[in-house]
Amino acid sequence: MKRAVPVLLALALLAPASQAQVNGGTPVALVTAETLNQLIAVELPSGRILKRLRMPADPQNVEVCGTTAVVVSVRAGAVTLVDAGKLKVRRVLRGFGSPHIAACSPDGGYIYVTDDARGQLAVIRNRVIRKIVVGYGAHHMAVSPDQPRLWIALGERARRIAVVDTTVAARPRLIGHVDPDGLAHDLAFTPSGRRVWVTSDVGSEVRTFDSGTLRPVGDAVIGGTPPQHVAFGAFSNTRNAYVTSGNDGTVRLISLQTGRTWRMVGLPSGSYNLATFGSFLVTSSLTNGTITELTDSGRIVLKKRVAPAARDVAIATLP
Repeated sequence: MKRAVPVLLALALLAPASQAQVNGGTPVALVTAETLNQLIAVELPSGRILKRLRMPADPQNVEVCGTTAVVVSVRAGAVTLVDAGKLKVRRVLRGFGSPHIAACSPDGGYIYVTDDARGQLAVIRNRVIRKIVVGYGAHHMAVSPDQPRLWIALGERARRIAVVDTTVAARPRLIGHVDPDGLAHDLAFTPSGRRVWVTSDVGSEVRTFDSGTLRPVGDAVIGGTPPQHVAFGAFSNTRNAYVTSGNDGTVRLISLQTGRTWRMVGLPSGSYNLATFGSFLVTSSLTNGTITELTDSGRIVLKKRVAPAARDVAIATLP
């Protein structure tokens, strides 16, 4: 399961869901169907399947960095680069131990991929240009929106979080660690970059950390049965956090101001991963292969089964 929050293009606000467009184009959900070894492109909000791309074995997680979709195939030890606008495979990179999560560098020019079996962070620009050691179990990660920092949970049940300096995006370096005060799972920076939300693998609490002092701050947020995944709206002035519990089959809309859940929406069981774009969010169900699109107020505008299992989802744009 993933969580890292995708780098998304802006959605034209105030348009109805049926006319929602991203940066003048049509938003498309890219969904990993690991049991089919496919990446499925689903038009939003119609739910029309546009294409099925064959992937190396066990495609689990997907991220969109500009015009490139990055698909991580764990069992094959491969990372596939897809032209997100044309829905065509550009290149397959192999030689990883157990790659898991992809993220975009703060400047958008590089792709980072964690390799938990080797404890490495790979830097990709059309090819692998560098690998650095960050700690065994390197898995979920979050990129700061306002400073050259990257946090990496060392394991799906992490006892440590690595802090990486990305001042030079092509040459990241490990600079420290955070004690998550428990077993951490997913993590995400708030839109302001001042806080990092860290979810749990053993309890319902989502803890908040100061990105500068690396210490927990404030009261924990209640996020449902673990493991939870968290995302924020694509705009800096967003007022909500979205926290899913795949085991509960829910997404909680949580006020960033109060830390309280103001709405909880039922989802298909197994809806762990989520992606936001503009004023919408999309979740994917590992249990029954359903993707669900919701508005930022929690109104469901699409629910469609696209595969036996839908592991992860990211949003791309078709011209």
